[in-house]
Amino acid sequence: MQTDRRRFVAGALAAAALPAAAAAQERLITKPIPSSGEQLPVIGIGTARRYEAAPSEAEKAPLRGTLKRFHELGGKVIDTAPSYGQAESVVGDLVSELKIRPGLFLATKVGADSPEAGRAQIEASFQKLRTERIDLIAVHNLRDITNQLATLRGMKQAGRIRYVGATTSSDNQYADFEARMRRETLDVVQVDYALDNRGSADRILPLARDRGMAVWVNLPFGRGRLFQATQGKPLPDWAKEIDCTTWAQVFLKYVVSHPAVTCAVPGMAQAKYVDDNLGAARGRLPDAALRKRMEQFIDGV
Repeated sequence: MQTDRRRFVAGALAAAALPAAAAAQERLITKPIPSSGEQLPVIGIGTARRYEAAPSEAEKAPLRGTLKRFHELGGKVIDTAPSYGQAESVVGDLVSELKIRPGLFLATKVGADSPEAGRAQIEASFQKLRTERIDLIAVHNLRDITNQLATLRGMKQAGRIRYVGATTSSDNQYADFEARMRRETLDVVQVDYALDNRGSADRILPLARDRGMAVWVNLPFGRGRLFQATQGKPLPDWAKEIDCTTWAQVFLKYVVSHPAVTCAVPGMAQAKYVDDNLGAARGRLPDAALRKRMEQFIDGV
């Protein structure tokens, strides 16, 4: 959880953060969207919770600083949804204010129960995000997916959106999600996956790779246990082998090193977390042998 993480990484960041100029010059690791070949940095920003409330000017300042820093360091993907409170409007306002829309990949979702409601929600997303074209819209948690995909494909054909996808964040949906992945042509699927939550690696991730679908990972820090379990513990020696200086980077590098994963979207609402998380998009990634050691380590703490 973000609240736990604040306690764990503040000291490490002070010592480990790259100077702004040096970090900005170091290219981020990218992976392609299979359907197009477009390359995206392997770390993006998720906006659930931390962008949900309409902030005051004082509360908006750290969010503005977060997006500014993210753009400066070469970040692109910002993932949001209508169900995240005011997040679409907050992102749209800040992106417009910072004048950084051309450098970003904006993704949102549709979660509605009818074609009419879906179209209305999507039109509202365009307005809130202050953009004429949205890079990706995904059907949120399979909700009314047949109707919503038909709408999205029409918008993609018309050039209003660039990619179409579907999301889940619950293993209770994996069977239905897998069935849809086998039947549908999707550019991107989004699923929960973390060092301590590896269920989607059994079938969802391999299927996405086989079907030529990009994978975005939500909840890449799991649901709180990872930071709690490693609180106060020094990094293992093997962390140096993958150029990690914080636990957050360890957890993220595990996720994005999976061959099927294109991008992880951890929540970020402060510039210091941008510095930390984007460190996972630089340097070496773990190979299969080290990934196994990482799994054994976390299973034992």
